Amino acid sequence: MLVNNGLIGLREGLEAALVVSILVAFLVKTDRRAALPFVWVGVGLAVALSIGFGALITFTTASMSFQQQEAFGGGMSILAVAFVTAMIFWMRSTARTISADLRGRMTEALKVGPFAVVLLALVSVGREGLETAVFFYSSVQSAGGGTTEPLIGFLIGIAIAVALAYLLYRGAVRFDLGKFFTITGALLVFVAAGVLAYGLHDLQEGGVLPGLTTLAFDLSGSVPEDSWYGALLKGIFNYSARTTVLQAVAWLGYVAIVLPLFLIRPRRSQPTPVAAAA
Repeated sequence: MLVNNGLIGLREGLEAALVVSILVAFLVKTDRRAALPFVWVGVGLAVALSIGFGALITFTTASMSFQQQEAFGGGMSILAVAFVTAMIFWMRSTARTISADLRGRMTEALKVGPFAVVLLALVSVGREGLETAVFFYSSVQSAGGGTTEPLIGFLIGIAIAVALAYLLYRGAVRFDLGKFFTITGALLVFVAAGVLAYGLHDLQEGGVLPGLTTLAFDLSGSVPEDSWYGALLKGIFNYSARTTVLQAVAWLGYVAIVLPLFLIRPRRSQPTPVAAAA
């Protein structure tokens, strides 16, 4: 759980932090520091909105029956997979142009007024926050109760992302944004495949989908989930010792389709170093 949640936290956190650093750098370099407080207001509102949304979906399920919780959790897992899939393709294709696009939007927002600046920061950062909240909920459901690993993983990933963004903003480090998002995107394909399989299992337990007792394999004897290697597989790939046929087909089908499309899909433009973007 630490590994895959840390990876999600790193990706989402770095995207959000880069957005903020680009907006701040643009205002500083164009001597428009008076607008900086409005950017931070928008960022604060985005963070509050994300936390509030995460709390809402968590407390909503508390009053549900077991089957309703499983069905809801499965649906949220599917939604999380859709978010992550769209995110890895979107960021890979826009890695080079995101800086120019944000600067253009900020220029227009400054012409409109402070409210537009707040709204721009809110929307730009809030999207990442809502995606993170949905994925975090799915991860907590997958891990089960009584563990803080999902939260710790997310916090570690976000902390690393903020530190990297700050160092990039200060010019202390340089690396290629396109390569970074390509590597992490490929890893996230496997993470998302595991979340998809777990979500389908929840839907089976909730009675939404059939085939709960039709197993593709049962490795609970040879690779138990409570062993160190089983826990490692579960933490990275959402491994389940008792996997249904639907789960196995979905996992293999997702990886077989999404990974080649992500790796082979033509880029619209060549990536540039992140330091130049920030």
